[in-house]
Amino acid sequence: MYVLGINAAFHDSAACLFRDGVLLAAAEDERFTHIKHGKRPVPFATWELPFHAIDYCLGVAGINLSEVDHVAYSFDPYLLLGGEYSDKSAIEIPLALGAEPHGKWLSPWDPLFLSSIVNAPAQLVDGYPHHLQKRFRGTSVDDFTWHFVEHHISHAASCFLPSPFQDAAILTLDGRGELATTTYNIGAGNNMNRIGQVNMPHSLGLLYEQITTHLGFLHSSDEYKVMALASYGKPEFVNEFRDMIRLGQKGQYTICGENLENRFGPMRLRHEEFTAHHFNIAHSLQMVLEETALEIVNWLHNETKSDNLCMAGGVALNCVMNARIRDKGPFKNIWVQPAAGDSGTALGAAQWIDVQVRASQQKDYVMNDVYLGPDYDDEAIERFIKWAKVPYRKLNDIANETADILAEDKIIGWYQGRMEFGPRSLGSRSILASPISPKMQARLNDVKDREDFRPVAPVVLQEDAHEWFDGAEYSPFMLFVYDVKKDKKQLIPAVTHTDGTARIQTINREQHPEYYSLLKAFKEKTGVPILVNTSFNTLGKPIVCSPRDAIECFWTSAFDALVIGSFLIEK
Repeated sequence: MYVLGINAAFHDSAACLFRDGVLLAAAEDERFTHIKHGKRPVPFATWELPFHAIDYCLGVAGINLSEVDHVAYSFDPYLLLGGEYSDKSAIEIPLALGAEPHGKWLSPWDPLFLSSIVNAPAQLVDGYPHHLQKRFRGTSVDDFTWHFVEHHISHAASCFLPSPFQDAAILTLDGRGELATTTYNIGAGNNMNRIGQVNMPHSLGLLYEQITTHLGFLHSSDEYKVMALASYGKPEFVNEFRDMIRLGQKGQYTICGENLENRFGPMRLRHEEFTAHHFNIAHSLQMVLEETALEIVNWLHNETKSDNLCMAGGVALNCVMNARIRDKGPFKNIWVQPAAGDSGTALGAAQWIDVQVRASQQKDYVMNDVYLGPDYDDEAIERFIKWAKVPYRKLNDIANETADILAEDKIIGWYQGRMEFGPRSLGSRSILASPISPKMQARLNDVKDREDFRPVAPVVLQEDAHEWFDGAEYSPFMLFVYDVKKDKKQLIPAVTHTDGTARIQTINREQHPEYYSLLKAFKEKTGVPILVNTSFNTLGKPIVCSPRDAIECFWTSAFDALVIGSFLIEK
C-alpha cells in the first residue's frame, strides 16, 4: 500500500511516500524549483502543490500517481469551514480589501485560502507542470482516497511515530495550524491522544515571527537569525516580553498583541546597521521563549508522567530552546523531528494515515537519518561534468584526499549520496572547512554572503563528541546546542559561538559512511575529529540538489574545491 504525504498549505512545500509503513523518499519542493521555502505563506499561493517533490517520490518507487492508494494532506480546511458554512457549497471571496468586517474568518482571505485547499485533489490530478506529465497523466480523483489531516496531528505524528520511543509526551509549537498553535498529546504505540491545545490568535511562533519582521528579517524564513542574534544581547526587555506572554493553567497561555513599535521603537529596515538595541530585543525574546517552554514542559511531564518527550513544529527548530529543555526540563529523553517545520507535516500526515489504514500497532519505520532525497551515481555525475566541459579528476581515496585539502584550510563543496530531508545540511549537500582557524567563520560568511554575526556549526565523530562538547553523545540532526569544553575552545574557534556553545551534528559510520570516513581522515591528519559543516547554498537559495545545482553554486561562489561523488573540481 502506497501513501503519499503532501504539505502545501503555508510554506516549505514537501512530499513523501510510504510503502507498507516504510518511508521510501521525502523532499522539499524548493530543491527542485530553486525557490526558497517553495513559496511564501500567502493565501494566493495555496493552490500550488509540490509537484516536483511528488514526482521524485513516485520515481523512487517506480510508480505513477494512479498507483497511489491514499493521499494525506497536512491541513484540514473543514475545521474552519464548520458552523454556518458546513452545509454551503460556496463561500464569498472579497474582490478587494475594504473596511467591511470579515465575520468568523481570521483573515478576509481565508475563504480563498480554504477554497484552494478543498480543491487540492483535483489540482493534483490535472494541475501538474507539462514536463512532469509522465507520472501524473491519466489519473483521476477516484484512483486514490484523499485524507485531510489536521495540521497539528501531522506535526505530532511526524515526531512521535518515527521516534525511537514506544510512549512519549508530544509537544508541537508552531505559528498556526487551522486553529491550534500549540498542542499536547500522549503517544503510545501508534496512537496519540490530545490532552490540550492553545488556539489562535495566541501563538509563540507568530510572536517570534513578528519580532523577526521587527528586526528587519523575513518572517517565516529568518527566525533562526534572530536566535543567533540573541547571543550578542542583554535581557533589557525581558519584563516587556513576560508581560506579552502570560502563562495560565494546564499549558495555556495568551499573547498580548499590542503594537511592537510602541514597546520597542521603530522597526529596523533590512539593510540598516544592527545596534545593541536590536541585540537586546532578540536576547530578551529568546530568554522568555525558553522560560515559557520550560514551564510548559514541566506541566506536560507532570500530566503525562512519561520519561520521553517528542517535539515538532517550527519553534522546535530553535536549538537553543531545545537545549534549555534538555538541561533544565524534567524529561530524560528528547527526540525532535529533524524536519520539524512544515515540510515534516507531509511525513506526519502520511505516516498517520498509513498506521490508521493498516491498523498497525508496531513501529515499521524509525527515523535514524534524513538521507531521503535524490542521489546521483558517478556515471550520472561524470556525464554532466563532461557535457558542461568542466575540468576534473577522479579521486582514488575520497576521504583521505579531501581531508588533505581541508587540512590546507581550503573550503570545499561536499556532494555525496542522497540529499537530506529538512532544513539542515548533514553531510550530503554540505560546505565543509577546517574549524581550526579563527578566521574561518568570517570566511564562510563571506563565501555565503551571510551576516557576520551568524555562527557556523560543527560535525563531530560520534565517539569523540563527549571529549569536545559537554554532555554530548548522540545528536545527529543539529537540533541542540552544547557547551564547547573549556580546554577545547582555542582548538576549534571557528565553530565556538560567542556564548561558548556550538550546534553540533554527531556522525557514525552507519549513518553516512563516506562522511564518517572523511572525519576520521581529518582527525588522523590534524588531531581534530571535527569539521565546519554549513549548508551547500548561497544567500536566498535552497540547498543544492542536482549535480548542475552543485556546479553552478561552486562556480559562482568563493570556495576552493568541489568533491562531487568520486570527482574533484578545483579552481
